Amino acid sequence: MLTEGGIFVGGGGDGYAVPQELLLRYANRHGLVAGATGTGKTVTLQILAEGFSKAGVPVFMADVKGDLSGIAVAGAATHKLHEAFMKRSATIGFDLQYQAFPTVFWDLFGEQGHPIRTTVSEMGPLLLSRLMGLTEAQEGVLNVAFRVADEEGLPLLDLKDLQSMLVWIGQNASDLALRYGNVATATVGAIQRALLVLENQGATKFFGEPALDLSDMMHVGADGRGQVNVLAADKLMGSPRLYATFLLWLLSELFEELPEVGDPDKPKFVFFFDEAHLLFDDAPKALIDKVEQVARLIRSKGVGVYFITQNPADVPDDVLGQLGNRVQHALRAFTARDQQDLRRAAQNYRPNPAFDTETAIKEVGVGEAVTSFLQAKGVPGMVERTLVRPPASQLGPITADERRGVIASSGLSAKYDRVIDRDSAFERLQARAEAAAKAAAEAEEAEERLKEEERRDREDRRYNDRTTGRSSSRKSTSRRSDSVLEAFGKSVARQLGTKTGQAIVRGILGSIFKSR
Repeated sequence: MLTEGGIFVGGGGDGYAVPQELLLRYANRHGLVAGATGTGKTVTLQILAEGFSKAGVPVFMADVKGDLSGIAVAGAATHKLHEAFMKRSATIGFDLQYQAFPTVFWDLFGEQGHPIRTTVSEMGPLLLSRLMGLTEAQEGVLNVAFRVADEEGLPLLDLKDLQSMLVWIGQNASDLALRYGNVATATVGAIQRALLVLENQGATKFFGEPALDLSDMMHVGADGRGQVNVLAADKLMGSPRLYATFLLWLLSELFEELPEVGDPDKPKFVFFFDEAHLLFDDAPKALIDKVEQVARLIRSKGVGVYFITQNPADVPDDVLGQLGNRVQHALRAFTARDQQDLRRAAQNYRPNPAFDTETAIKEVGVGEAVTSFLQAKGVPGMVERTLVRPPASQLGPITADERRGVIASSGLSAKYDRVIDRDSAFERLQARAEAAAKAAAEAEEAEERLKEEERRDREDRRYNDRTTGRSSSRKSTSRRSDSVLEAFGKSVARQLGTKTGQAIVRGILGSIFKSR
């Protein structure tokens, strides 16, 4: 039931007859849905999404267990809880009429919905560092990579772009050191290993193009109902850091792209952050400060953010203080710490003299909650024990065939299902490397040709020298032979006593030398 300017959440007060409403004009003041496992948080999330959709407000929510997919299909009288739903509706004065809501399914892995992608550049070094769990020094090198990529005209779109950029950074570390500081090869290697872990978790499918167009999530149909965007997160929860970083990125994109609207009569978009503790667990202060800043300022963009978690203590106080609309399901106090958290949770509500808030939080049953919604002028409403209304859509998951039918009817398959791999850092650095390798090969070939020419010149000179040396040797040998012959001839002549004998001997010996 949608009253004027509000979403009917359930009945409170005596006999649960007093309507408890979330006023649309204060819905962008954010909210909290908390409670132990099995106390009804998922149903509360589903009925809030239904209420916003019916009011013409698009919503986004992560389906951690697969149960929220039922919002795409109308509930039925054949459901096992139909009688209980009708009885509860009569108790709280709610006219339950089963209906489906306009739904689009999304999936980072592209298996149970349209793929969601973003580029490495849009994610930015801060969120990537959080995603990979980098140290301060490693985050510094990652910032250098982003800065150099921007200066060199190397778009960072997917993981292979970033990996190639880091290789280039490592190869040119000495040249970059004077301007950006020391870039250690070991640090680059550590970042590359972290990127490998992301690849193994399936992040390769998340980074790339076509990137998500936020307008495709903020559609309002011809019937005036807002689109319900459901992210299939059952598999994604296996990579909790990727899940938390993705949702924070999406929230940041909404903050950066949407214009200021002041205080609208109703939100432009509502964002449900399920398993919110994953965002804050072991988060560095810089990241928590960013979440606080976005939560504080994004409401002026007409965006309401609702954190869903088991315990309000999971949310930092600076963020918790900005969550004006609250639905608190049961908390179990088994340990001393649980009891302390319970007392803190009760202190966050405006007291109701009719009951003790701390006791009520322990005692409320499944489908019941302690609620407080902002009233006129944004004043927190008095806490009430509330019986939450039944959902109009199906309670529980839809079938695989029903999901495929919803996906096919969205009209977004042609836009997102096909991956685009355009010219970016990987291709450009590869082209540079190939050009450098070609130039080096040509230089080496030219050097080899030069060496070959020099070798031939040396051989020609040696041949000429050798040829010239043989002619001189013959002449000198001939002269030496003549001298020997002459001396020998004189000796023989002396022996023979005649010049004729000398001439005969010279002729004989000359014939011998020539024959050699």
